[in-house]
Parts: sequence; C-alpha cells; structure tokens
Amino acid sequence: MMLNKNPYRSAEYGKRLIDAIHAVTTKNWRILDVCGGQAHAIAKYNLDEVLPQKIQLIHGPGCPVCVTPQETIDTAIELALKHQAIILSFGDMMRVPGSEQDLLTAKSQGGDIRVIYSPLDAIKIAQENPDKEVVLFAIGFETTTPIHAQVVLEARKQAIKNLSLLTALFAVPPILEHLLQLPDFKVDGILAAGHVCAIMGTNEYQRLATTYKIPFTVTGFEPVDLLLGIYINIKQLENGIYTVENPYQRIAPNDGNRKAIEVLNEVFEVAEQTWRGLGHIPHTGFKLRTKYKDFDASHRFNQNQPRPMIHERCIAGQIMKGVATPADCPFFGSKCVPEWPIGASMVSSEGICAAYYKYRV
Repeated sequence: MMLNKNPYRSAEYGKRLIDAIHAVTTKNWRILDVCGGQAHAIAKYNLDEVLPQKIQLIHGPGCPVCVTPQETIDTAIELALKHQAIILSFGDMMRVPGSEQDLLTAKSQGGDIRVIYSPLDAIKIAQENPDKEVVLFAIGFETTTPIHAQVVLEARKQAIKNLSLLTALFAVPPILEHLLQLPDFKVDGILAAGHVCAIMGTNEYQRLATTYKIPFTVTGFEPVDLLLGIYINIKQLENGIYTVENPYQRIAPNDGNRKAIEVLNEVFEVAEQTWRGLGHIPHTGFKLRTKYKDFDASHRFNQNQPRPMIHERCIAGQIMKGVATPADCPFFGSKCVPEWPIGASMVSSEGICAAYYKYRV
C-alpha cells in the first residue's frame, strides 16, 4: 500500500508558493524567523536561496538553550560540585559554555549531572534519592514552562521535599517588543513560532502588529509551512496591512492551550530575565511565585543573583538582533565548532550557528 505524501513537504506546493512569492514581491523586505526550528528548516531546505533577492531572512532569539545566560550555568555547576546536588538537565545544555566550563566538564569532575528526556523525570529521581537534593535545570520558552509548572504542582502534591528548580524561562512576545524598540533592529515582518502559539495563542501579537506596524504570520517548521508564512507576510507588507494571520491552526489555535496557560500562571509570574548576548531585560521571563519559593533552588541554596556576563568573542547578540550572521563571526567554523563551541548557538540543536555549520559549511 502506498503511503500518502506529506503535503507540507510537497515539491509541487513548494514550487507554487515560491512562484507566488516572486510574483507578489516588488520591494526590499527583511523577515525575521523567531524560532531556531524555523531557522534550521530554512537552512536545511535552502529556502532563502529560492526567494527573491529583495527578501532577506534574518534570525531571532528563538532558542532557549542559546539564550540561557552563562551565570545560570555557573550556578548549576556550583550546586553540583559544591553542594553535591543531583542536577537534571536536557542533553542540549551539557556542552553550553558557562564562564569557565560546561556541565559536561563538571560531570567529569565528579558532579552528579544527569540527562533527562522529560521534566517529569525529576519526580521519580527525587523519590529514589531522598537523602540528596535534586535540582531540575528548568529552561525553555512558553512551550515547556507549563510542564515545569506541573513538576512543581506534582512535587507539592506528593510532599516531595528534596526537589527544586533552577529556572531559565523566557517569554517570546515581550522579547520581540524589546527588540522592536531598539534602533538597530530593522525588520519588516515576523514569522511567529507555531509551538509557542500552540500554548499561548496569538492574542499578544495583535497589539505588537498594530503598535509597530509589522505583520505577524504563525508558521510551522515544514518547508511548505514556512513558504506559506513568508508569502502571507510579504503580501501584507506589499499591501500596507499589519495584522496577525495564523495558517498553522492545525497545531496552534488562536486561543492557545487554556489548561497549559492556567497551570503556567498558577506556578509562575512574569519577571525580568537575563538573555545571553542581550543582557538583563524586564518582563521577559518567568519566576516561581512566592507561594512556591520552597521549590526555587536559588532560594533553597541561598544563591545571590550574579551579574550578567557577555562573552566578548561571541557575536550571538548581534545575530539575534539581525545586524550580523554567523558568517560575520571570525571564529565561526574554525575556533568555534560544535565539538568546541565558543557560544551557545553552536551547541544547541536549534542554534542558528549550528544550523549554518551543519547545512552550509
């Protein structure tokens, strides 16, 4: 029996959309893809190379591993080596540089640092190690923040006392608004990340579209999804329309996931956050609410908030603002490679430098 073709990778549909984009484009436009998943798909399928020369695709801060600050990684390492806590982390974080070393190096020095595949694994590990402090390195955007919230709720329900969260949680619409206010951030349209909208919906983007006169199109991560998003974005720009369109409603309904939003808001509140390469920015992240402070690793271990650090050699901040590309970095592909990264964008599976290295070098 012949399997149905995936229409979102259809060469026929893709060709039609490419022709439509060429037909509608008359001016120069700069389109931002927010998410690292979008950037990887664009690089993998060479989508930027089949677009009109008038269209420039630039890449935003859409990878939570890439924007987790060095000082938070330093704190995780300190908790493992100094306090002998069990640190639970996603695999992508293991090679991300701190100020002096990464989690993998700390593990080789005797730190009990374990790779997990779901934040909910923390519940079982804490139960199996009642005499040890277990710290979940909770990173992510709105996509993973609700499941980290669920860990806290489940730990409280089961009266688990030895589990806490070290958080690096980020909010996408607020960072986009921050970037739109910067004088050197020049974009005309934005491709909103479908997985974030699947949780939070599209309502926050409408205000940004109206205020900053910039169209938003929600996209998935298949080539046809992205080409369709680019076409809709360009069509709006060519006609002077600035609104939110969502052709990705098969995954991301406009109202989002109300249950996930409810759980997120129960456990977390909006807070200032440090973004690697961008610095300390108000209202762009999440922190545990006061009633859940017993699950805050910084509170439990009395960790002071360290001063934000920016790696002098890494230009990831400029890349995230659209004023540079990985090719502009003098270390890209030579001194900065996936095996020996200088910046986090070369480590993460969603990092733009890793995408360029994998598909363009």
